[in-house]
Amino acid sequence: MNAGNAVLLVIDLQARLVPAIHDGGRVLANAVRLVEATRLLDIPVIVTEQSPSKLGPTVPELAGAAPAIAKTSFDACAEPAVLEVLGGDRDILICGCEAHVCVAQTAITLLEHRRRVVVVEDAVGSRAPDSHAVAIRRLAAHGAEIVTTEMVLFEWLRSAEHPQFRAISQLIR
Repeated sequence: MNAGNAVLLVIDLQARLVPAIHDGGRVLANAVRLVEATRLLDIPVIVTEQSPSKLGPTVPELAGAAPAIAKTSFDACAEPAVLEVLGGDRDILICGCEAHVCVAQTAITLLEHRRRVVVVEDAVGSRAPDSHAVAIRRLAAHGAEIVTTEMVLFEWLRSAEHPQFRAISQLIR
């Protein structure tokens, strides 16, 4: 993964949904780490909200990451505004929920369009642990790379000589 060729897609981390996610605090904390790293490394971020009138806005911890794109389709790629921002050939790193619904459908569509999709396993969640596990296996079988937050952060840095090394290493402590 290269920070100069990346975009972070934050899917549906919303006020009424995150509390229902198994281990939602961990998922959210890792998503916040990723967003903070994007700020330090000048990496674009896209945020989606599934039916925000029903599920609420993006959680406050991520509200300033990027303007949210509202959607009703589970596959974020069905929303033209999402596709417009994802144009080009950047690596697409995905965090959010739910792993087996919106994350999976979006990732599979991107893979069908021959995009490099990287799913940050510890920053995606589902209400049920089994749904999360099956989604991760399915996405890997379709060709998504499965990584952890810490893997992403250190691959984006490449070296302890990076000017943002100290700031980013503080994110995982």
